[in-house]
Amino acid sequence: MKFSVKAWSKGGGRAGVMQVGGCAIETPALLLTTRKGLPNFITPDLLSSLPDPDSRLLQFSPLHFSEGISLKTISELGGLHQMLGLKEHVFAAVPRDSIISLPEYQSANKMGASFETPCGRLLIKPAQYMEMISSMKPNMWATLADEVPAWVSEKRNRASVDRTVRWLDECITSNVTGGAVFGSIVGGSRIEERKRCAQEVVKRNVSGFCIGGFGLGESMDERPALLNAITESLPEEKPRQICGLELPEEVLQGVAAGVDLFDSTYIYHLTLGGFALTFPSDGIVKCCSCDELCDDVTDGTKINLKATIYRKDTSPILEGCKCYTCQNHTKAYINHLFNVHEMLAQILLEIHNTHHYLGFFRVVREAIKRGTFQEFRQNFVESRRDHIFAAALGA
Repeated sequence: MKFSVKAWSKGGGRAGVMQVGGCAIETPALLLTTRKGLPNFITPDLLSSLPDPDSRLLQFSPLHFSEGISLKTISELGGLHQMLGLKEHVFAAVPRDSIISLPEYQSANKMGASFETPCGRLLIKPAQYMEMISSMKPNMWATLADEVPAWVSEKRNRASVDRTVRWLDECITSNVTGGAVFGSIVGGSRIEERKRCAQEVVKRNVSGFCIGGFGLGESMDERPALLNAITESLPEEKPRQICGLELPEEVLQGVAAGVDLFDSTYIYHLTLGGFALTFPSDGIVKCCSCDELCDDVTDGTKINLKATIYRKDTSPILEGCKCYTCQNHTKAYINHLFNVHEMLAQILLEIHNTHHYLGFFRVVREAIKRGTFQEFRQNFVESRRDHIFAAALGA
């Protein structure tokens, strides 16, 4: 894997290029969240309808394979690329995702990290984790981490850093599969521990950094100081990945701190709820009618396609959108699919939301290259805040 920074912008954002798995991916970039290597709803044959090469980054948790096919079988098949038939895609492995592999700090100990999964609570030791990695052969993978929420004690926080650094050494020592190693950084809501962990990870032979422990109880107001404490300790020439920042405003926080790779659990939660992203590419949220606000159909950035207002709406989700869904289907049809509980509703909706969110990242990259990222971020956040305020007044 090779990475280089191509542009910086006021406000801290940086744009770069990451070459991995035969692909040249521009950053900041979105890692498509998957379950067992495939998007939650999009079928493999429709992956090609998404923007290329932006959609080639697929993130998964090895813990997803705790049930079903064995690690030995995956290894004999040649890893995930061969098993899933996605040889042109880039797989990134992380222990945690924000959907079905959630860290459980109270059950973790010095032997391994604990996770809540569909198979129950699992204690994963570094040796077990590395066996998963060697079987699946991802292009890049994050080391095992002891992630803790923001409210834990200082002693528990310090222990999580010590364990994560020790597990990092164990993972690197037992790495036989290759792939780019991303050293995990934890530390909860304590700036000193975040710095200490980052400084320790930098000393190791890693290709990049995976910033963990976010989205676990910290507020948006305290997050910038934590992010800056980490990124200021990291070398500029290596990529930084983060888990737990979902909303567009949170992504912009991460970009401002110099983060390069983000997960996409936001898309999953939107799609599951029947919501379609509609905010314009310039980020300026337009005002909606009082009827729409009162019906809780839209908040200016997304619409609820389960709402009855769309039952006879023959327009696409978003005029001008080039995604497969908007080019071929209408709001009325997707509303119908939701009403009859047809899974095609989620498939079409995830295609649109993924396409739209990838477009959001493209606009962010362009703003960084133009040197206008700070203005873009300010306009986006302020227009979103103003719209929420107007909706509250109209309620």
